[in-house]
Amino acid sequence: MLMRTDPFRELDRLAQQVLGTANRPAAMPMDAWRDGETFEVEFDLPGVSPDSINLDVERNVVTVRAERPALDGKLEMLASERPRGVFSRQLVLGENLDTENIQASYDSGVLTLRIPVAEKAKPRKISIATTEKERDAINA
Repeated sequence: MLMRTDPFRELDRLAQQVLGTANRPAAMPMDAWRDGETFEVEFDLPGVSPDSINLDVERNVVTVRAERPALDGKLEMLASERPRGVFSRQLVLGENLDTENIQASYDSGVLTLRIPVAEKAKPRKISIATTEKERDAINA
């Protein structure tokens, strides 16, 4: 059975101020890494409908916005630990990423972004020009 009183209420209140509340959810947790020539980001969004997720890109800023709707206000809540409402997070991407070709997928409550490294940021060989005088000196 769930207890309606909590001896750690003051600690919970402080944690909610720092981490967010149902009215003001905390930022969505994420992991980011580079895998070869792709930058990958995963956002945890359990219980969020794929239709409520918006992904926008403006220049080098990616904005992820999602919503977990509130429960019926007529319910007598015994515990309310899962944040609800609108979640939003912005990522400022470096110039070395190709924001024109971002791929996004959503599976099992995880939003995954795959952002390729821009061609201009990939390693490449630079040819070195020489003069005929230098070539003759080398061949002599």
